[in-house]
Formats: sequence, structure tokens, C-alpha cells
Amino acid sequence: MKQINVTKTYLPPFEEYTAILKRAWDKGWLTNNGELVQELEAKLREYLGVKHLFFCSNGTIVLQMAIKALGLTKEIITTPFSYVATANVIAWEGCTPVFADIEPDTLTIDPTKIEAAITENTEAILATHIFGFPCKMEAIASIAQKHNLKVIYDGAHAFGSVYKGKSLLNYGDISTCSFHATKLFHTGEGGCVITNDDTLAEKLRLSRQFGHVYGDYYQVGINGKNSELHAAMGLAVWPYLTEILDQKREIAATYARYLSVCSQLGASEQSPDFSWNYSYYPVLFSDAATLLAAQELLGENGYHARRYFTPSLNTLPFLGRTGTCSTSENIAERVMCLPNGIDVTETMVCEMGNLIKSLV
Repeated sequence: MKQINVTKTYLPPFEEYTAILKRAWDKGWLTNNGELVQELEAKLREYLGVKHLFFCSNGTIVLQMAIKALGLTKEIITTPFSYVATANVIAWEGCTPVFADIEPDTLTIDPTKIEAAITENTEAILATHIFGFPCKMEAIASIAQKHNLKVIYDGAHAFGSVYKGKSLLNYGDISTCSFHATKLFHTGEGGCVITNDDTLAEKLRLSRQFGHVYGDYYQVGINGKNSELHAAMGLAVWPYLTEILDQKREIAATYARYLSVCSQLGASEQSPDFSWNYSYYPVLFSDAATLLAAQELLGENGYHARRYFTPSLNTLPFLGRTGTCSTSENIAERVMCLPNGIDVTETMVCEMGNLIKSLV
């Protein structure tokens, strides 16, 4: 029986990966900012149009580094609709997550709810470009300027999405991205942290390497480095990036044709200023019972859809409940991402559409 997961890791030809890896092998230089890491960083900076970018070990540690580099110690307003890592890092770094509800169309944090949540202890906003859809960045920037707050964007889903001619990763004081194997562009495991501020860049560079350069010690740091083995995977995937994006776009267009019985959040782009990366294909069901029935029926036929994201993070007791986020709590019960990996065909999309139609 077929097994089609919600995403599928793109694997470049093995011989192409090993040919790149052999460069590091021949030098005997496998980590500590090697040649392949530097080459990948240069490609990423150019592609994203950013000034400073550091390739790191994963998409969570870069959020931790961002919080440290900005000197945050108190309250950080964040979204309740995201992967748990977004809120976890706030608590892990000794800060307090304060949840502001989301918008029902983009599923990103609602700027009007941000302003209402600001207190004398608020230091920053940590917002997620969920499913590659952009936050209301102009509104967030205006609020941040008015209240002297820092802005971090969790761009784990944002690679390849463009707003007003710039990558979504080019906004905020600091932006982060994940290059986990399930992502549109990946390095097996990895991530990056981005800033256009020279002072912050130096803090991030030192944070990644224990806070020192050889015998000179400057600040507290951790091991956020990534290896040549992971950079080689990124360099091997790189030539196929356009092909991957095109295929994701085609799958989304096919879903839009075959599936009309539930709200397709990815069926159309949000505005003419925005170009989506099609990283996930989220659909919104009328209620939780219908979603669960659809998930079960799809699974019985070899299609493994996933409930991204549930539960709403403001309901997790270990993060400290800070009030109701009714939109997020409602959406979290009804949203599911359908398979859109490189192994998904038009026939499969048609079959999934018919299975869902049989229930709705």
C-alpha cells in the first residue's frame, strides 16, 4: 500500500552530494566554519538579499541566539498558532511568552491584539510567517517603533516567499529560518539566523561559536555551528531549488481545481505584493469532527495528512496560560495540511479530493 506523507524530503542524486562532500573530506575539515559552510552562506545571502546570514545547527537554536543577541529577559509577545518551538524558546531563555491571537485569513499574529497585550515589561514581538504567509509586517514595525520593541520573525516556513520584492527573511531586527529535512530547501538538519544590523551580526557570529575567536573571548556563547556534511547537502539541493518550487506550485494549483468543499487557505495568494512559496497546503474544515474523519479516511488510503498546528499554544499549561485566543483555538481544531511532497501526483490529488468530498 502506498504511503504518502504530508511532506517528502528532496534527495539530490547521491553522487552529486558525495562529490561536494569529497571536497571537505579531502581537506579533512568537517566543521568550524568550513569551506562548504561559507559557500552555502554566500549563496543564501545573495538569494535572499540579506546582509548577514549565519548557517547554524537547527531552526530552534537560532531563535535562542536571537533572544540572547537582543538582550531580552522579560515579556515577549508571540503567536499561539505555530510549532511549539516558537514559544518554547521564549520560556527556555527565561523570558515570559505572552500570546496575542491570530488573524483568521493568514493565520499570522493579529497586530491589533499585539498592541492590546503590551505592558511595561514587554520587550519584543516574536511572530511566525505561518505556512509561508507573511505577517502584517508594516503594522508590526509601526507598533514596535511606537513602543520601542524589538522584532524577531520565525521564518521556518518562509524560505522562497517574497513580499514587495524582498524575501520575508529580510524583515525585522532578526529573522530565522529552518533547513530541516522536511522543509522546501533543506540541509538535512539546520537553520540560519539573519540580520541587516552590523552590531547584532557580530553578537550572533560570536554566539554561534562559544563567544570567542581562538584565544580571544568576548561574550557568552553556545555551539550553534553546523557541519560541512550538512552544508554539502544544501549545496547539492541548491541547483534543484527552482524545480522544487515549481512542483510545489503545480501541486497547489491542482488542489485548487479538485478540492472545493473546504476552505483552501493556500488556494490563492494574499495580495498582489506577495509571492507564496507553496511550502505547505493547509485546508480548513467546518469542524473538528469532519477534519478527524477526513484524516482517518485519507490515512486508510495511504495519505498521511497532518494537523499543523494543534493545540493552540496558549492552552499548554507549562507555558503559562495567559488568556483566551479564540481564533487560534478555533483554527487549531479545524486546520490540516494535505500532502504536497515531491511524490504527489495529479491523480493522487484527485483521489484525495474525492475522499474528502465524500465526507463534506
